[in-house]
This record gives sequence, structure tokens and C-alpha cells, in this order.
Amino acid sequence: MTSPEPSLAGALRRLFRVEKRRIAIRRGRIERFDDFSRPVTVYLPPGYDEGKERYPVLYMQDGQNLFDAERAYIPGQHWRLKEAADAAITERTAAPVIIVGIDHAGVARVDEYTPTRDPRHKGGGRADDYARLLLEELKPLIDSRYRTRPDDSAIGGSSLGGLVAIYLVLKHPRVFPRAAVMSPSVWWDKRAILREVDAFEGPRPRIWLDIGGREGADALAGARALRDRLRAHGWNDRLLRYYEDRRGDHSERAWARRVRQALEFLYPL
Repeated sequence: MTSPEPSLAGALRRLFRVEKRRIAIRRGRIERFDDFSRPVTVYLPPGYDEGKERYPVLYMQDGQNLFDAERAYIPGQHWRLKEAADAAITERTAAPVIIVGIDHAGVARVDEYTPTRDPRHKGGGRADDYARLLLEELKPLIDSRYRTRPDDSAIGGSSLGGLVAIYLVLKHPRVFPRAAVMSPSVWWDKRAILREVDAFEGPRPRIWLDIGGREGADALAGARALRDRLRAHGWNDRLLRYYEDRRGDHSERAWARRVRQALEFLYPL
């Protein structure tokens, strides 16, 4: 005959099972559409299909690397952005948000993601054309298809995608009142982006800015210079969160580790 389970141990096991049920992650879902000029992936947060609520939208560059292991630049290494958003929203560390991943344009990526032409690289300078694609074509499409808050959009990305994110948030702060600027390529065209900060006039967007400690001395110095320039022009701790990931290198794996923190800062409850 099996002896009865000790009451304390049984109570703890029952409590553990309740806690597991309580924190079970609710899942958002992914949609893709190809009737745009390039592939677009849309993450819809948990609960989207259960009500009529409207949501802010985060537009992210390099859509190939965000959700799909098989399409990532390095196969198997992607941001796991859906998983990060699901966890943050379920655990109420971030508000629900629609995330739109825009595939980059292949060989034209460098040109689209840079605000100026860099003679050293013999290219670049088409960020304003890219902005028109987002603002005049993609954003109206997203606002018409989904329950968005058209006046609450954000822009984000890493590397050159981070550079174009900070550029667009400075150029269009009323359209993009938030930005996720991860490992930005501040070095482009002799740090031309710092001149954009100096010339900025308008409402100050909420900005997450980060860098990895293993990305190299120039990358670290550039991110710190951007942080200092933003602070000098009125960004305080409420509007600017700067984070250095000491173990972080320049990779999807590193950005995946900290993207949830970016969501939590940009979309606090």
C-alpha cells in the first residue's frame, strides 16, 4: 500500500501547478503578405482576435531576421521576437503591440538604411526614399488592415537598421514617438547622424539605445557619443534608456537577448 503524500509536499506541488497555469504564455500570431513591394511579416499580440481594442505599431527593419529561423541571415539565428513579445505581454511587463517586420531590399539595403552618401563606401543616402515607402505606402496599408492607433507608431532596428531608426525618429518625431535603436552604425559617414541630433527640433521621442560590449571599440564609442549627444539635447532618463550588454556581440543572437527589454521600455504598462 502506498503511503499518503505528506501534506506540505502535496500543497507545494499543487501551488506549483497553479503557478505554472497562471504564467502560461499566451500566444500571439504571425501573418505574412506578399502584395506589397517586398515581403512583410505582422505579429498580432495575444488577445487581438478576442476584442476590438486598437494597438500601437512597431515597424522593424530586417524582417527576415526577426521571426523566422529558416530565413535569418545566419540560419537558425533569429531574434525570436514573437516569443519575446508573447512573454512580455503575458507577464504584463509590456503593453500589447503590433509588430511589423519589413524585409530589407537585398543589395539595396545599405543605400536604404543610410541617411547620407558615404564616399568611403561609394554608396548610401536613400533613407528619405525608404521613409516615403514606409509613410506613404506601408503605414496606410497596415492602418487599413489592422486595428492600429495611427498616431502611435514606432521604428526600430539593429546595425544599419538601427541607424535608419534613429534617423527617421529624428526626421518624423510626430509619426514615430518611440524608437528601438540597437547597435546602431553611428560610424557611417564620419558619424553624420550626430549632426542630425544637433539639428533636431521638435517633440522628443522615447528612445531605447543599446550596444554590445564585444562589438568593438569604435562601435562602443559611437553608441556612447550618440547617447551623450541626445542627453545634451534634452533627452532625460524618462525618454532615453541606454544599455550596454557586456557579453553582446554584433549578432541576431545578442539582439534576441535584449529585445524584450526594449519592448518593456518603449511600451510600459
